Amino acid sequence: MDWASPWMIGQLIAILVMAVALGMDALSLGIGIGMRGIRKLYMLKLSVLIALFHMAMPLMGMITGGYVGYLLGGVATKVGGILLVLLGAHMMYNSFKGENTRMMNHQSMWGMIVFALSVSIDSFSVGVSLGMFAGDMVLTVVLFGAVGGLMSIAGLMLGSKVGHWIGEYGEAMGGVILLAFGVNFLF
Repeated sequence: MDWASPWMIGQLIAILVMAVALGMDALSLGIGIGMRGIRKLYMLKLSVLIALFHMAMPLMGMITGGYVGYLLGGVATKVGGILLVLLGAHMMYNSFKGENTRMMNHQSMWGMIVFALSVSIDSFSVGVSLGMFAGDMVLTVVLFGAVGGLMSIAGLMLGSKVGHWIGEYGEAMGGVILLAFGVNFLF
């Protein structure tokens, strides 16, 4: 496989953009948690856990999507595109609905797992879509994990230093990106 081929470079850019879009949840929610004031060791633990979930969820999704793609054949690309459109629209809707939710203690092990799962669950859906397209599974999983972990630590650190300026707009930006990829797959 030639890593310098235009196809591979295009695939790398597309996966990287999707990884950033999915990492927006971790960034924006990390800002909110970071604004409460947390220790650096906790930031590191939570970010590593988020990175692991950002790897496990799309991997499970890609395995599921590969099977679904095998069953659906040529329809798989359209189904994957529809899933991305729905996920992107859902992310945008959630970011603007404006409900104040009661925050749980994210410093407990259970709280960290729930938080990591909540910011990574959309990676499963994207993984299902990507599994239908038979992309590079290892590259996707590693990039999703690295970007998710880096964006979560950036959000936690930014939140501890700055204020509330990105908040729900981070999730909305991620939703727009996923929606655009879904529309691209449909046409």
